[in-house]
Amino acid sequence: MTQLLTLFLATFSAAFLASAPPGLLNVNAAKTSVEKGKSNGIIFGLGVALMVMLQVYLAVRIAKYLLRNPEVIAMLLQLAIVVFGVLAIFFFFKAKKSNSEPLQFVEGKKRSSFSKGLFLAAINLLTVPYYSGLNTLFNSQGFMDYEIIDEVIFILAAGLGTFLVMYLYVFYFNKMECKSNRFSKNSNYILSGLMLVLLCITLIRVFYH
Repeated sequence: MTQLLTLFLATFSAAFLASAPPGLLNVNAAKTSVEKGKSNGIIFGLGVALMVMLQVYLAVRIAKYLLRNPEVIAMLLQLAIVVFGVLAIFFFFKAKKSNSEPLQFVEGKKRSSFSKGLFLAAINLLTVPYYSGLNTLFNSQGFMDYEIIDEVIFILAAGLGTFLVMYLYVFYFNKMECKSNRFSKNSNYILSGLMLVLLCITLIRVFYH
């Protein structure tokens, strides 16, 4: 029981800390909350959390394979370079367009917010190697075995830690009503800049691995 509690707390903390810095997912959660309402922001966060849990499940399944075949990680990172580059350009031009249009607050469809959360979490290609490495680390420390209960705890803790960050971003920015308009207009510039940062980090990891 102590082992499972340690595994849950360690995984939850790792997921929370990995998701806490401003990034593609949490900034979009805040942006969705500002533009479409808090409920849509929460639905977006649920979509992100569900996809993260699916990715963590995949990470657990292929952890040993990734360790034996480092070229797989290199391939994922190379693909991430292309994705981050395209997204940086996309958000930049979207910001240029949105800044010339008046901001309108509309109640968006919850289904579209959920799908958007699933999609954006799915293209975050660093999630699988991150949790694969985390899984391997926990296994080497002796509090993560490849038993079903351990895997379930690991996956749920990762999803809950991620969702808590999404919820905090939704709640925090939803309360900043006086700054909501400004944040919504500038959020695409923020996302474009974050994509450039992720692109640079990924390039460094590829060329200095």
